[in-house]
Amino acid sequence: MAIVKARLKDDGRVVKVTASGRERSIKSSIDWAKVDTTTEEEIARQIEEDDAEAQQDAAAYARGVRERFGISQEVFAERIGVSPETVRSWEQGRRSLKGPAKALLRFIAREPAAARRAFKLGQSGKKGKRTA
Repeated sequence: MAIVKARLKDDGRVVKVTASGRERSIKSSIDWAKVDTTTEEEIARQIEEDDAEAQQDAAAYARGVRERFGISQEVFAERIGVSPETVRSWEQGRRSLKGPAKALLRFIAREPAAARRAFKLGQSGKKGKRTA
């Protein structure tokens, strides 16, 4: 992904700043007429839909972290010190990952070798292989 330098002008326009320092207009893809006619009910509905989608994305993330090690929810829960019901709730989107739990799963996902050693998780990292 390329980094683009931009500037917000006094009149509300956003302009791209080129390497030479010149400013170029950025064509807006926002339909301001539609924005102006959007009702509070439509906004509330969209927020609910966005929240539900984010919850499902978080559930898939939690499930993917565990599945990466090829272990059951029960074994994973035991190894990281939470109840199996908590892991099920994360993976089904009934409960959000927050605070320390979110940080722990991020660590496990980013540092699988260290997580295997620290939590005695599956050695292969392959799906289907169960480690008790």
